[in-house]
Amino acid sequence: MYNPKSMLAEEFISDEEIQATIAYADANKNNMELMDSIIAKAKLRKGLTHREASVLLACENQEKIEEIYDLAEQIKKDLYGNRIVMFAPLYLSNYCVNQCVYCPYHQQNKDIPRKKLTQEEVRAEVVALQNMGHKRLAIEAGEDPVNNPISYILDCIHTIYSVQHKNGAIRRVNVNIAATTVDNYKKLHDAGIGTYILFQETYHKESYEQLHPKGPKHDYAYHTEAMDRAMEAGIDDVGLGVLFGLDKYRYEFAALLMHAEHLEAVHGVGPHTISVPRVKRAADIDPSQFDNGISDEVFCKIAACIRVAVPYTGMIISTRESAELREKIIRLGVSQISGGSRTSVGGYQEEERPHDTEQFDVSDQRTLDEVVNWLMRAGYIPSFCTACYREGRTGDRFMSLCKSGQIVNCCHPNALMTLKEYLMDYASEDTKKLGDKMIEKELDKITNPKVKNIAIERIKSIEKGERDFRF
Repeated sequence: MYNPKSMLAEEFISDEEIQATIAYADANKNNMELMDSIIAKAKLRKGLTHREASVLLACENQEKIEEIYDLAEQIKKDLYGNRIVMFAPLYLSNYCVNQCVYCPYHQQNKDIPRKKLTQEEVRAEVVALQNMGHKRLAIEAGEDPVNNPISYILDCIHTIYSVQHKNGAIRRVNVNIAATTVDNYKKLHDAGIGTYILFQETYHKESYEQLHPKGPKHDYAYHTEAMDRAMEAGIDDVGLGVLFGLDKYRYEFAALLMHAEHLEAVHGVGPHTISVPRVKRAADIDPSQFDNGISDEVFCKIAACIRVAVPYTGMIISTRESAELREKIIRLGVSQISGGSRTSVGGYQEEERPHDTEQFDVSDQRTLDEVVNWLMRAGYIPSFCTACYREGRTGDRFMSLCKSGQIVNCCHPNALMTLKEYLMDYASEDTKKLGDKMIEKELDKITNPKVKNIAIERIKSIEKGERDFRF
């Protein structure tokens, strides 16, 4: 029985309801009257139910699909402006006791060198990331209670926050580690993490158990209910995601939105972010062995439908995707991207990109400067802002500001100030010239005179060497 307020995974992610949703979408994919009414509702920026959004996803009418794309782009502009938040993943350890069949870190893989960063190596990685210009990291580690206990993760977080190199500082650490206990989530909260991220991989229970044949991750309910434990522990920014290609995409799409509805129903706030990775090639992993791969066209439609269904949630696209695909999909609602990423343990210290410990092949191998330059040429402001988290604007406080349209008074000037820092400290000459022109142009768009004047003065202070201003 489907119950979004239930705390049991198989009730808030109901297989029966998902199957009924897919059947409803199939029955109505050519119902233009219903389609128009759903699009009209989406235009109110209040979101859609998983059933309504599934009808849009099933749509095959190209004219309507373009309408959905245009709406997704407009909603993104209205709520997030033209800002794109920058981050990088940091892989701490590839030791893992699970046997996930789609991940090269699985326990049975004897070909991959196992590596775990020491705290000195963590410092070296952070310095390398700071030298690139990054301010926001997402730390990753395999599940291994012996090699990667919670104490190790906490030590790494403490080390990351402690490193001050030149003008560099990591101001926000998001955490992507295995499902754990309420007590451990409290420890992560107390350590000052930003968002807790956990990909479901697949919401289809039978497929989930087959894809995770052994190890603690095999427990579907424990994994699926992790966000509730995290929020119970005080972490009010959580990030959802599925690995598209493992199971049928329409099933995953409906379930992902049901999970968002569950968090809203129980905790009063939905996911802070939704990620949309696809299965990619890696050591001993061939994506073609999974028969649920999706085309670029379907992938773009998924992104657009997520944006109109959960308008206030950030959407993340990683360097798993090519530069060409990222350019295509970014207009459909994406608000965060990684840049200059390396998915190997200790990869940032190496001059040449190492491949032997990569979790997946990086398709977009441009440097952070090249990504920043590309974004600005496309009309986006690359933002290194971490202010909301540091000012306590998280969870329902962030969502209320976003829903009221007030968040732009903070985010827009913060994006410009952090971009200015990047330009002063790390950018190539071409990127710097491009960025200074963009900042001058974007300052004129700040409608609040007081905010505009403060932003102008602070940018002048940044030019003189001061750092870390925020609204």
